[in-house]
Amino acid sequence: MDWNGLKTFLTIAEAGSLAGAAKRLGVNHSTVYRRLLAFETEIGSKLFNQDGNRYVLTEMGEALASQGQRIQSDFDSLERTLVGKEQLPKGTVKITAPFNLANRVLPHALSSLRVRYPDIQVDILSSNQALNMNSRIADIAVRATPAPPEHLVGKKVCELAWGVFAAKSYLKTAPPLQTQQDLALHRLVGGTGAMLDLPAFAWLEKQFSHRIHTRCDELTAMSYFAEQGHGVAVLPMDQCRVDLQLVFILSEISASQIWLLTHPDLRKVARIRIVMDELAHFFATWQPAK
Repeated sequence: MDWNGLKTFLTIAEAGSLAGAAKRLGVNHSTVYRRLLAFETEIGSKLFNQDGNRYVLTEMGEALASQGQRIQSDFDSLERTLVGKEQLPKGTVKITAPFNLANRVLPHALSSLRVRYPDIQVDILSSNQALNMNSRIADIAVRATPAPPEHLVGKKVCELAWGVFAAKSYLKTAPPLQTQQDLALHRLVGGTGAMLDLPAFAWLEKQFSHRIHTRCDELTAMSYFAEQGHGVAVLPMDQCRVDLQLVFILSEISASQIWLLTHPDLRKVARIRIVMDELAHFFATWQPAK
């Protein structure tokens, strides 16, 4: 049985679509479709039924997926064991981080690494979603969380306070904004989707939902809407910049804990350890501009 075929089949089963599988595998849609057809031909059975763009497992597909996932887990474990024995500081390190940290922090955090370790290649996976690090989609996760997953190892490297932000141009003509009660007088930029699970946006929704005029599902997008005068935004301190003014810190919102995490099998890999140390050192001394 072709391992690439089985891997493609399992990825489609997990993603639920060819497009989702293609994105995870880093190939195009037609390549995934071709591999699936070849795999179905090889085993002599149809594995999916189509429901629009969704791919739903057939009875045979469900049976194969159950066994195939155990095989994939064994392969992933073998790969981590082999990678864990590497000692030379070269190769690729895949880092996943939320969009706001990937865009505004990691380029600075990794600038000296490029000079000191030119043979280490860094792949940045910008995502707010938790990734399955058992399958080595990512080697290092930078995550804002109060409770990191127990199957990963790492440490808390800093905390980010939350504040009220607005464009300087907006504040020139807007009503006074000195306390949280004043938010009731302003247009607000709030969260939607998964953002509403964060304490800051749950609080904003509860207190001032009637004043929210714009909603975003990602922090950097919120900050740029606020910068363009669409309203006042509640954001972590890493969003400070010249045209976006911090009005006051929100003491009601707990600071976000920033963690560096990796899989236990990878923590002694030279290149991963080096990148982890580089990031930890940066975050330990990092002070977002105010």
